[in-house]
Amino acid sequence: MSRRNTDQHDPGTPSRFNSLSTTTSVSSLQGMIRAEERMPLVNEGDVEAGQAQYGAVSRSGGDASSGTLEPPKRLKGNPRWARRVQYYVPSTAWIPNYSLSLLGGDVLAGVTVAAMLIPQSVSYGTSLAKLSPTTGLFAASIPPIMYSLLGTSRQLNVAPEAALSLLVGQAVSDFRRGDPHTRPEDPAAVGLAVATAITLQVGLFSSILGFFRLGFLDVVLSRALLRGFVTAVAVVITVEQLITMFGLTALEHQLNPETTLDKILFIAEHAWDSYHRPTMVISFSVLLTLIFLRTAKGFFKKYWWIYRLPEVLVVVVASTFISEKLRWDADGVDILGAVPVSTGSHFFQFPLNGGTRGYIRGTTSTAILISVVGFLDSIVAAKQNGDRFGHSISPNRELVALGASNLFGSFVPGTLPAFGSIVRSRINGDIGGRTQMASLVCAGVVLLATFFLLPWLFFLPKCVLAAIICLFVLSLFGEVPHDLRYYWRIGAWTDLAMMFLTFTFSVVWNVEIGIVVSLIISLLLVIKRSSKTRMTILGRLPGTDQWRPITDNPDAEDIPGALIVRIRESLDFANTAQLKERLRRLELYGPERTHPSEEPRREAANVLVFHMADVESCDASAMQIFHELLETYKNRGVVLYVTHLRPGPREMFERAGIVELLGEGAFYNTLGDAMAKVEQR
Repeated sequence: MSRRNTDQHDPGTPSRFNSLSTTTSVSSLQGMIRAEERMPLVNEGDVEAGQAQYGAVSRSGGDASSGTLEPPKRLKGNPRWARRVQYYVPSTAWIPNYSLSLLGGDVLAGVTVAAMLIPQSVSYGTSLAKLSPTTGLFAASIPPIMYSLLGTSRQLNVAPEAALSLLVGQAVSDFRRGDPHTRPEDPAAVGLAVATAITLQVGLFSSILGFFRLGFLDVVLSRALLRGFVTAVAVVITVEQLITMFGLTALEHQLNPETTLDKILFIAEHAWDSYHRPTMVISFSVLLTLIFLRTAKGFFKKYWWIYRLPEVLVVVVASTFISEKLRWDADGVDILGAVPVSTGSHFFQFPLNGGTRGYIRGTTSTAILISVVGFLDSIVAAKQNGDRFGHSISPNRELVALGASNLFGSFVPGTLPAFGSIVRSRINGDIGGRTQMASLVCAGVVLLATFFLLPWLFFLPKCVLAAIICLFVLSLFGEVPHDLRYYWRIGAWTDLAMMFLTFTFSVVWNVEIGIVVSLIISLLLVIKRSSKTRMTILGRLPGTDQWRPITDNPDAEDIPGALIVRIRESLDFANTAQLKERLRRLELYGPERTHPSEEPRREAANVLVFHMADVESCDASAMQIFHELLETYKNRGVVLYVTHLRPGPREMFERAGIVELLGEGAFYNTLGDAMAKVEQR
């Protein structure tokens, strides 16, 4: 690569805005990349269609790899069919053309991410999901195999996430507290069945969203809503882990505080007189050690073998060794103990069996929530790396790939839902991962650890796992002040209200209620904005035959008795419903915002001209409403004209009977022709 191209694009250059993720970040990442890709589901020019070298130097100039792949070989048969296969199954493009020059970076990236992911997954499975450690480890190893075949991102790492594991844990706890006469007595069996039911439905919902091309969901939800949700999740996770770190787990089981607010009050009441001293000392010592090691690594960026040292894995190994030698378990410290790799009668089982079906209906809402939140995390991470390394990302195909991954994972009972992470994916790319081979290596290492490493973690204190999770959520709190200052500076009061509303509902009630209520409010705001037809009043520029919006051109002349309205968007059932009221307000008060109790500022119009150059389409409901509106004006004696009508809407006008209602003489190609007719009257 030339030096000039390298200087043009530095993939490590931070953005002004921090990244937003529900992942438990390893560090506070910056660089949320603005992603506007909305490609069709079939696009022959996509990189996966074989037009670009997989793993070669990026178009943006970023250093994608020192090695390149040969141009993808077309499959035998119809080249068009071959391109379709490579588009929908990207692995058929990169696996046959994989270059050994990429193997070193992919293996190093896979092993490094696995070293971080193993203790993280164990923590998520036990502390957040309230299940066996193997459920988190299987989620970090089974779904990535399927994603590596179908995913469009080359660096995305798919594994369990903190917020999603927390939602699974809440569902598991709810069912375990259910009626003992209707639920199995074995809590482990209940947990496996609930987790399997959720993961199965997550896979189905995500796949359906992808097949119906609903990948635009990532732009429907506001950043403020996500920030409120992420912050609330960080608080909920921290409170859950503080109970373990203070050694209050047994007392919690006795008093059984339900909401996060109840648990905060529980900690405030009992942390100072009922804590377990050895557990508390170990927990906070480990947390401070992890913070120190992470901070110290920042001073050794030039030495990759120090900077990439997996401090979490080092602390886990060291604390396990010390716990065994000093027999902390004899002092009352809870340890991980024996962890049998058990998934039931068989390792792979059909997920929709008799033990799971009873939990499908009760976990549907949780599964839908996990699908939406997990996709938002994943698409942000995928687009960030796609922009950085110069390959395109399809949100629709990402939904299908993530759905297939979770469906595949649900065949191993108890596997947690798995989605992409901004942090892990960025680390994967930084170390040298250039293809999904890195994810396959990572999955292989995690599987080996699941079957051969867990017995060595027998003496690992559970409070150490809680400290590890607290470390991961610290970065989520670090991003909050930046967003608060930003929203305050620009006066985004609605966004601030959404942020605090989401946070409050999530903490006072639960995370599911918080995000659902905020989603409903966010969608209502979107509907409210989209229901207002964008219109403007036109006036004539003095001494010319040009017509401009009077709001932008104060000198524009308003024609007495005539209202010239330019509709600035296509008409549909949503934005046409209020068209009559909007026109009445424009007719009486003009474009300025005025209270309806004020006296009219304009005389009632006897001529109404619609400038419709920006109207590209009209649906049936809009035509029906528009017909009724024109009929009302005509009965009132108002003369109506329509100008700049495109062929498509013109055909709809004819079919809806509007042309017959107004007559051919009411339609003109230009506004000037229509106004000449008006002035002749």
